Amino acid sequence: MLKNLLTAALVLFAFAANAQTESYEKWIRDNYSKAEYDIPVRDGIKLHTIVYSPKDAAGDKKYPFLMQRTCYSVAPYGVDNYPPRLGPSPALMRDKFIFVYQDVRGRYMSEGQWTNMTPHIDQKKKKTDVDEASDTYDTIEWLLKNIPNNNGRVGQWGISYPGFYTTASALSGHPALKASSPQAPIADFFFDDFHHNGAFTQGYYLTFPVFGITPPKPTTTSWFAGEMIKPEPDGYTFNLKMGSLKNFDKYYAKNWYWQETVEHPNKDEFWEKRDILPHLKDIKPAFMTVGGWFDAEDLYGPLNTYKTIEKNNPSAYNTLVVGPFGHGRWSRETGHTLHNDIYFGDSIATFYQNNIEAKFFKHFLKEAGDGKTGLPEAYLFDTGKKEWKTFDKWPVAAVEKKKLYFHEKGKLDFNAPKEGKSVSEYVSDPLKPVPYTANYKQMSGFTPFEYMSEDQRFAAARPDVLVFETDVLDQDITLGGEISALLKISSTGTDADFFVKLIDVYPGDEKNHAYLTDPKTVLAGYQQMVRSEIMRARFRNSFEKPEPLVAGKVTDIQFCLQDVLHTFKKGHKIMVQVQSTAFPLFDRNPQKYVDNIYKAADSDFTAAKQTVYHQADAASALEVDVIK
Repeated sequence: MLKNLLTAALVLFAFAANAQTESYEKWIRDNYSKAEYDIPVRDGIKLHTIVYSPKDAAGDKKYPFLMQRTCYSVAPYGVDNYPPRLGPSPALMRDKFIFVYQDVRGRYMSEGQWTNMTPHIDQKKKKTDVDEASDTYDTIEWLLKNIPNNNGRVGQWGISYPGFYTTASALSGHPALKASSPQAPIADFFFDDFHHNGAFTQGYYLTFPVFGITPPKPTTTSWFAGEMIKPEPDGYTFNLKMGSLKNFDKYYAKNWYWQETVEHPNKDEFWEKRDILPHLKDIKPAFMTVGGWFDAEDLYGPLNTYKTIEKNNPSAYNTLVVGPFGHGRWSRETGHTLHNDIYFGDSIATFYQNNIEAKFFKHFLKEAGDGKTGLPEAYLFDTGKKEWKTFDKWPVAAVEKKKLYFHEKGKLDFNAPKEGKSVSEYVSDPLKPVPYTANYKQMSGFTPFEYMSEDQRFAAARPDVLVFETDVLDQDITLGGEISALLKISSTGTDADFFVKLIDVYPGDEKNHAYLTDPKTVLAGYQQMVRSEIMRARFRNSFEKPEPLVAGKVTDIQFCLQDVLHTFKKGHKIMVQVQSTAFPLFDRNPQKYVDNIYKAADSDFTAAKQTVYHQADAASALEVDVIK
């Protein structure tokens, strides 16, 4: 069981490109030579690095480097042990590059001290001023001088945490680094992975041993294994019985990352230093940022990495690719491409790998490298029409910002309410929280994958979930761009969470497709979640300085739900659901203001009546971008 848990931990977080059922190990042995090095960097630390070089490399046949830096191990270790796959895809593996894998400092076989989301140092004044950028610069220098038959060009890629290392490494400024592809990159742990708008992603409680225990020395084994918590099959009940977050201290009293998280409930200097986005200036390598529309871990990261580079570096080669995938799922082919119950087509990962990713790396590392790749600015998948679309700008210029207004009796439309008094109310009881999924198996693992497109009929039936729905659409409506929840609320409590979901309601005669894994699934009337996000009311004005609600006072709660590209087809309906718990995906707000929710007592949790206003002088809505 423990071995399976550790394997799951690494796969779920890294989801590196070697997650592939088909093994190419013999082909790799026949075509690549393997060597291992401990590369010294400027402060004297040595970083363990594995290099796979094409056997046919020669003075007249030189290859570029394609590198991944990771905190999840570059195994298999040992020059006689070969992996089942190399590089981001079989296409690039067969096209041949000098593949480089490096354990980042303080992880597995590399020396040094590791910290989560290494703070970037813009101005390095001494040799001890080190970060991911300096480690990358020094590594590239060593590779260029010591690995024969290289062509002097370097590319990088990585998925999830390795995506963050790809972004941070691009700030090295090394002239040989020509192409960077952060994929599902973490950008800021206050909005990615461990938090959403500061709300703790409670499903991550199992992961803290991976991130908060220091190895006693460089090692090829998972040193954190003995600290892993064994989850119960029913994660909902387990988390409910656990009570308030402070009760996790019985597992993690010595876990430094848990203690850091507990001591920094707001976006203070600790989290600010670990936000890579403000540093994305003067970008030199070409960028292709990749994400999945149904990525439950890192959707904020890719969208905001792309947008920040675009804003700060208008002349840089900067592109965005987002497909109909969960976390990192573009790195392996499944044949029939599904997310949860939704079928999007066949061989979509292979199309991405061969026609987008390979084209990007080959152009900048082997070909002209002048930016004339033939690829668009944005290569995005419409998850409603189920087809790729290309754009020369994202968000799209030709959009109309409109508001989907809430109305009495659960109505939703583009017309502002005219009523003088109109509200919807529900009682939120943190002792009986709304589950975020109907699939209890999802609640007992590390991070959820399926809920991002899951049928929401289970939630719509609850009295503590508000439902607003349009009439049947008489034409297609494509939402393409940013979404913001604009809520007017009041509460009988002094704090509250609001979880808002945008949903595509299928017609009553929708037929099941042939690839459903659960024969009990009925797509007729299916309420497919398209996008969702949570907002903690205490952060409504500032993530740095939280404020309690004034009980009974009408208050604005406004927040982004992340971008979409989804066509709601004629015959479908658009739905919005509003609730205050989504458990145990996110921790429960006590609904009584406390300075630090991580330290709240069980006795602090109290039921509260939440009121959402939809009247002329207090209209609640979802602001959307409608592609013309």
